[in-house]
Amino acid sequence: MDRFEKRFYPEEEYHKPEVVKEAIWLGHEAIQKAPKLEGVPTGVEGLDNLFFRAEIDSKTGKVQKKPLGGIPRYAVINLTGVSDTGKSLMAEQIAIKRASEGEKVVFITVESPAPFVALGLKERAAAMGLKFEEFEDNIIMLDAASNHKIRNNLPDMFETLAYVYRTYKPRFTIIDSITGLFEAKEMLARQIVRQFFNFMKKWYQTAIFVSQKRSGHEELSAEAAGGYAVSHIVDCTFVMAKELVLTQYQAKLYGAEIGDLVRFFRIDGCRLCGHDTKLHLMEITDLGLVKIGPTLSEARKRKFLRKEETNTPPA
Repeated sequence: MDRFEKRFYPEEEYHKPEVVKEAIWLGHEAIQKAPKLEGVPTGVEGLDNLFFRAEIDSKTGKVQKKPLGGIPRYAVINLTGVSDTGKSLMAEQIAIKRASEGEKVVFITVESPAPFVALGLKERAAAMGLKFEEFEDNIIMLDAASNHKIRNNLPDMFETLAYVYRTYKPRFTIIDSITGLFEAKEMLARQIVRQFFNFMKKWYQTAIFVSQKRSGHEELSAEAAGGYAVSHIVDCTFVMAKELVLTQYQAKLYGAEIGDLVRFFRIDGCRLCGHDTKLHLMEITDLGLVKIGPTLSEARKRKFLRKEETNTPPA
C-alpha cells in the first residue's frame, strides 16, 4: 500500500480495487429486464391524462405523443406541499382507486394511527361513490405511527415490509409521510429516502411518498424537510401549493376574486415518461376529493372570455 492509499484508506478498510463485472449491463440486457411502461389509473380527476409515452408511427416515422392513462407503473413518486394542500387526500384517493380495482395496496401510516387512517379511507371511498367494505382487505396497513420499533428502526421496518410483500403480493405502496421517518435527524434524510427508494424498486412497487414541506419554503418548489433529499432521488415529484388572494394583482393573475384560496398542482419532472409541465389549478371538494383543473393560463383565458361576453352589448 503506497502513501496515498494509506492516507485515504485506513488499513482495516482497504482492499485492492477489483472489476465488478455483474454491475455492467449492455443495453439489450437491461431492456430485457425492464418492466412494461403502462399507466396506473389514480381516481384523481384530471391527473391521469397528464402523462405520455413516445411512439414512432410505423408509416410516417414521426414521433407521436400517446396518453399513458395514469401515473407510470413502478414509479416512486414524491407528493409534496405545505400543510393543508391536499397531499394525504390525494394519497388516500389513489389508494382507494387501486384497492377498489382489486389491487393490494400497502399503506404505511407514520403520522396517524392505522384506525384513524382507515376512517379517512372509508370516507374517501364514500365520496368516490364506492363501498369500502367491498375491498377493505385489499388495503394492508403498516402502523408506524403507533409502533416506534418499526418507525425508529429501519431494519425492522424493511423486514416487516418484506414479510407483507411476500404474504399479500401488493403492487402499490403509500408512505404518509416519508418526512416523519427522519424527524430530528434531517442529516440522514437522503440516506433514509434512498433506502426506501431502493426497497420499492427491489419489490417492483408503484409508490407514493408523501413529503411535508416547511411553510418557509417556496410554495411551488419541490423542496421539503431535509432539503432536496426526496425530490433528487425519486422518479417523479408532484408539487401541491395554495395561496390566499389578497391583492388585485393576485386576483388578475389567477383569474380569481379577493379572498379566494387558490390551489395549484404541477409535475416537477418524471424520469420514466413524458408529462405535462404546466401549472394547473387544483380543487378540494366539500367531500374531500382532489381534482386537477385546467392550466392557469387556460383558466385566465376562460375568465377573460366570460367577462367579454358579459360586457358585450346586445346586437
